[in-house]
Amino acid sequence: MRIPIQEVTPGVERAEIVGFVHELRDLGGLSFLLVRDRTGIIQVTVPKKKVPEAVLSAVREVSRESVVRVRGTVKAIEKAPGGRELVPESFEIVSLAESPLPLDVVEKVPADLDTRLDSRFLDARRPRVAAVFQVRNACMQAVYEHLFSSGFIHITTPKVVAAATEGGTELFPIAYFEKEAFLNQSPQLYKQMMMGAGFEKVFEIGPIFRAEEHNTTKHLNEATSIDVEVSYADHHQVMALLEEIVIAAYRRVDSTCRAFLDLLELGDFEVPSSPFPRLPYEEAITIAQKKTDEPISYGDDIGTAAEKAIGEEMGSHYFIVDWPTAIKPYYAMPYDDDPSVCKAFDLMHPRMELSSGSQRVHQHDLLVRQIQSKGLNPESFLFYLTPFRYGMPPHSGWGLGAERLVMTMLGLQNIREAVLFPRDRHRLVP
Repeated sequence: MRIPIQEVTPGVERAEIVGFVHELRDLGGLSFLLVRDRTGIIQVTVPKKKVPEAVLSAVREVSRESVVRVRGTVKAIEKAPGGRELVPESFEIVSLAESPLPLDVVEKVPADLDTRLDSRFLDARRPRVAAVFQVRNACMQAVYEHLFSSGFIHITTPKVVAAATEGGTELFPIAYFEKEAFLNQSPQLYKQMMMGAGFEKVFEIGPIFRAEEHNTTKHLNEATSIDVEVSYADHHQVMALLEEIVIAAYRRVDSTCRAFLDLLELGDFEVPSSPFPRLPYEEAITIAQKKTDEPISYGDDIGTAAEKAIGEEMGSHYFIVDWPTAIKPYYAMPYDDDPSVCKAFDLMHPRMELSSGSQRVHQHDLLVRQIQSKGLNPESFLFYLTPFRYGMPPHSGWGLGAERLVMTMLGLQNIREAVLFPRDRHRLVP
């Protein structure tokens, strides 16, 4: 029976492994192959005078990245990966790889990101690339476990919708029989509707779509959003939950992904400290004004240069709180004593925004006025507004970008490295 390569030890007398041929070398009387599966790499040593002819024949035919099944004896050898080698008694080529390869999996020959993404199935065989997605998997596992253990209900909301979540033109229209429809920007409206259904604590992890014509290292047109909504909670309470989620993800990676972090040369990986500072928007603008030459004033959104300047000042994860109502979505709750400011927040990494959220407007008439104030037509939101007429609990929530969480956690230079098959304004395949 096949043994994962990581579990093959010199104490195992015989083993069968299946994996990709990572490297091969012929030194005359000896051939060496490195065989790789998702758990690790093992050296297969072929002494030509001591193995069956069928093994030698297969080794002569095999090419890099072919899938092979090898059975043999395991021996301790200090210089081999993991301190062991496999001497084959049988060697089967399960699937022969064509040559030349579209890119070098061993990484001796560098490839640009576009080349890598064009052959992502092959790129993802590279241990360093696979490590990114092992870390991402650990993050998602931590998020699910934390939310389930906190009593949240997992929901699934439509990705084909009739109205924009926040208005605007950043929508992908699609043909939907005789109707106009769009790919959803966010599960926001549906999360809030489920507060009206009495679910109280819901979450969804799924795709969101933004038709923004960005071509940057931190934007995607299809992203994965971790979305949460909580009844009877204010913005401070869901900020605390968001902080817990981020720290839980870091802790899981720190405790279970050390080998992958070493591959990514992140030996200095640290779990963020709690609590994250709360920086009022007005103070954030003041920092940006002092530290950048780019003009910015109260009421402006915080752009890339300002983000960078504020991040350098803060130095770690932090929240920007108390935003002007005018620049946040219609569902953000204004303060009673100063409606020009709302109970909205952004979670920031020093490099970029990770999440936005707020306490929501739960009063029907105020929500209608807020929608109108944004130049939108409440008639377009009747399906959303109706639950607010029949008893809507106060509620708060947020959405956290999974790719940005992984990107900033691992110090990746491009968000496309944190998603298997990215979608941006130029890339629709594979």
